[in-house]
Amino acid sequence: MSIQATDLFAALAHDTRLRTLMLLAEHDELCVCELTYAIGVSQPHLSRHLAQLRQVELVADRRAGVWIYYRVNPQLPGWAQAVLRETHAGLRDTNPFVDDLAALGAMPNRPDAPRCA
Repeated sequence: MSIQATDLFAALAHDTRLRTLMLLAEHDELCVCELTYAIGVSQPHLSRHLAQLRQVELVADRRAGVWIYYRVNPQLPGWAQAVLRETHAGLRDTNPFVDDLAALGAMPNRPDAPRCA
């Protein structure tokens, strides 16, 4: 697989996509309900941005029952993985990323429970 540098940096340039990618870098996989809860956006808003991330192949998804889980695409070239890794390392202890992680940690009814929030 190949990704254009302009596509990667365009993805990182939008707050919702950046926050989504940083959460996925921290947690190997998350479902849409976890991402919407953590970031505090509506499901249609997040789904639109996830579709953009899928289109440029930055994220991959899998279905498990009623859940669709997203992860950073493991097939990304090394340079793109390095950019995401360094971005995550530089931002994970700053806001809004700290708040996103705290919100996710406090989320009731995570997908492994009977209902998703």
